[in-house]
Parts: sequence; C-alpha cells; structure tokens
Amino acid sequence: MAAPTSDQFPHVCEALVREEMNVFPSVSTEPILNATDIFTDGHSHATPGGGIVASYAAISLHRLASKYHVWGLQQGLTQYMTQHLSSDSPTGHMVSWYNYALQIGDTTLRDSCLQYLSWNLSSVLQSGEWGSISKDLLLSLLQRSDLILQSELELYEALEAWINQNQPVSTTVETALRAVRYGMIPPHHLFRLQRHSPLMVKYYETIRDLLYLAFQFHSASPIQLAKYFDVNCSIFTPRNYLSLSWGSPWIINNPTRDDRSFSFQTQLGPSGHDSSKKVTWNALFSPRWLPLIARSTYTELGAMQPTRTEGGRPRIIVTPATSSPNFAGVSFQKTVIVMAKQQGKVIVRHVYNFHQSTEEAGDFLVDADLQRRASEYLIDSSLYLHIVIKPLYHSLLVARK
Repeated sequence: MAAPTSDQFPHVCEALVREEMNVFPSVSTEPILNATDIFTDGHSHATPGGGIVASYAAISLHRLASKYHVWGLQQGLTQYMTQHLSSDSPTGHMVSWYNYALQIGDTTLRDSCLQYLSWNLSSVLQSGEWGSISKDLLLSLLQRSDLILQSELELYEALEAWINQNQPVSTTVETALRAVRYGMIPPHHLFRLQRHSPLMVKYYETIRDLLYLAFQFHSASPIQLAKYFDVNCSIFTPRNYLSLSWGSPWIINNPTRDDRSFSFQTQLGPSGHDSSKKVTWNALFSPRWLPLIARSTYTELGAMQPTRTEGGRPRIIVTPATSSPNFAGVSFQKTVIVMAKQQGKVIVRHVYNFHQSTEEAGDFLVDADLQRRASEYLIDSSLYLHIVIKPLYHSLLVARK
C-alpha cells in the first residue's frame, strides 16, 4: 500500500487511532499530544477535530509511522513519549507504553519506561496503574536495587494489593514474595505481618527460611552474622529508601551562589541490633570544583576544603563526622537523587551513586544549567536533592588454622 499524502495523513491517523482503541482500551483518552511537537520535518498533521491527539494516539501514530516507514515521525514519537512519561492522564499510560515498547522491541522507550517506574515507584504504587502491570514487569521491578520508595514495607504492602487484585497463579506469588528484602523491614513490622497479613499467613512456608534469616540479621551484629552467612545476597542489600532513617532531603536555594553544607543523621544500619546507633554525616555542595587530579588530597577524613574555580563543575562530598569501630565490616554507599518538575509533577531526574564524592560518578549534573532560573533542574530556583546512605555488608575472611 502506498504511503498517505500530506492531505490524507490526518484522516488515516484518525481512522487508525479509532481502530487502535480496541487494541488498547484501557489507555487514556486525555488530549495531551500536540502533533506539531512530534514532526521533525516541519510539517504538522493533526486530526480534523482540532489538531490534538490523545495519549493513546502516540502508540497508534507510532505503529502507523513504522508501517509506512516514516522514520522521522517514529523517532519523534519515541522522543516525545520518553519526555512525557510523567504526564497526567485519568487511567495512566505508562504501562501501556512499556508493553508496546516491549512488543515492538523499542529498547529506548522500554528502558525509559522501566527507569521511570523504578525511580518514581512510590507515586506509581499510589496510582491506578500499579494494579495493571503485568507479572513479568512486577517480577522485573522486584529484582532491582535502584528502586526509589519510602521503605521495603511499602513495597510488600503494594505487592499484597497487586496479588489481591490480579489473583496470579501460586508460582508467581511465591516468586514475588521471595524477591522481597525482609532484612530491610524492621522486626516489629515483620512480627505484625506474620500475624495480620493474609498473604504472609497463606504463604508462610514459602518464605519461612527468608524470615528466619531476617530475624537472625536483626538479632546479631552484622560482623557476627558475616562469620556464618553470606551477607552479600539481596536480602541484606538495601534499595533507595526515602524514609528519614536512611537519609535526608536537601533543598539548595540559588545553587550557583556559593558552597553549602549541612549535617544529618541516619541509622548505623537496618539491623535491629544497630537500631539505637546513629551516624552523623557532613555534606558539602560546591557549584564549582576543580577536577580530582587538580586538588590536593584530603589531610583527614573531615577535611572538605577543596579549591574553587570558575571553570569547575558541581560536586557533593558526604563523609561521616567521626570514625567509629562500628564501621567494621560495612561500607556506606551514598546516593544523591536529583528531583525535577515535569508536566507539573515533581519526579526523579537523575540518580548518582558514589562512596565519598560525586566525582566518582563522573557526570554529576554535567548537563545542568543551574544559573538559569528556568532550568529544568531547578524547582522555584532551588536544587531539590535527597541523599540516601546505604550500608553494604561484607563477608569476613576467616583464616585457616
């Protein structure tokens, strides 16, 4: 079939959109996609009704562009969809876009959707889309350590709600339950779940060994536990939790003005054995830092006075206020989460992991224009960050006698 002409294209689009509604009946009909935004060759095509295409039409137009080999439109739609993942719609479109990307093998769109879901999981859990995700997508998310959410308990409760709504087969339930990191849930919540969670009561035997290991983790010091168990497994690996016991938000007004610093406290670790032990952290942000090779080395752990230069780049350093013997057998990974506002929503824009300085990440805010008040990295002229401290445990090497 010959490709449609410019005059025919809007009518073909409209017909295909109507047809595709039967394929994707659950996606949104909210008009959010302007055709002039998705054509890269300067031609704007729109439905005869008013030049606006609904969010479900993004999939329909993408199919049409693929069918007629309109590569510019296809690429433009992929770019549009990756930039509008946070758009509001009555029933949501994220899951539909992910499933479509998976179906056609569009790795760029698929990875963008998966990253958005992972980095903004707390808001997704509260939305209507959570119940509509497939079991494969659910299991894929549960395996990830880069999920950003309030707590592991929040994830368990959301999983229970998804299972109650979708009623999957037992093997899916068992696999999902075994992907929960019970060691990251405080023991008093685990006791409550054992008694009052119908899901845990029903499948208790499936996860008995994991719960037993979690309670052992909470009752002994991590260094003692490491003598007998492999502490490098996922049950002892935290995700990016936003609750204050794991880190702190940090709002930096006019970030290019000068250096900023602040202190905050976290738990020593998620183990119940360490629940009463706190660590104070010092954080320093500078909008202009010399590269590591150009700076003098730190003379001591708490010395954070590197030279500034107009040609430098933004940097953050996070160090403990004091050293402690409690740090034995554990290292602390720092994660800086950068927030931004898109389509009126505050979402996660970037995530950076490091041990002491964001220099280790190499690309911290490398594309950010922090001097421009309307910068997409700023919210009301401020840089919105959240610092997460994640203890990572190490197995001990026992010398042979």
